[in-house]
Amino acid sequence: MAGKIIIGSDHGGYKLKKEVIKHLERLGYEVLDKGCYSEESCDYPIIAKDVVKEVISSGNKGILVCGTGIGMSIAANRYEGIRASHCTDTFTARMTRAHNDSNVLCLGERTTGVGLALDIVEIWLKTEFEGGRHQKRIDMLTGN
Repeated sequence: MAGKIIIGSDHGGYKLKKEVIKHLERLGYEVLDKGCYSEESCDYPIIAKDVVKEVISSGNKGILVCGTGIGMSIAANRYEGIRASHCTDTFTARMTRAHNDSNVLCLGERTTGVGLALDIVEIWLKTEFEGGRHQKRIDMLTGN
């Protein structure tokens, strides 16, 4: 097993979330889906909170999906210990892990095609945090 990923979406990201879950399972990840479970309108801050609380308590990575990825990113970054990154390309996915030790990836169903989104997910998951000079900056964010 490759590890466990906590995932959630609002109604605007529901279809992409289902594709991401299938991809993660093909890659060998265990997936914990914190909602939503249909395209019925729901409030993204509630889903973001459920996912990030699980990320914080478990130490696993999380993925959030909404229409643009922006709302989920804003909501997730309200919580101490969360470094949520809204990524729309593979370069930012790689850099946010390598330099920022991002622990939550935010995607937008209406702004990023499925193929690209799955590439972003894969690169984000396989990229390691470089530490070193970047750790000092992460420490500044956490008050260390």
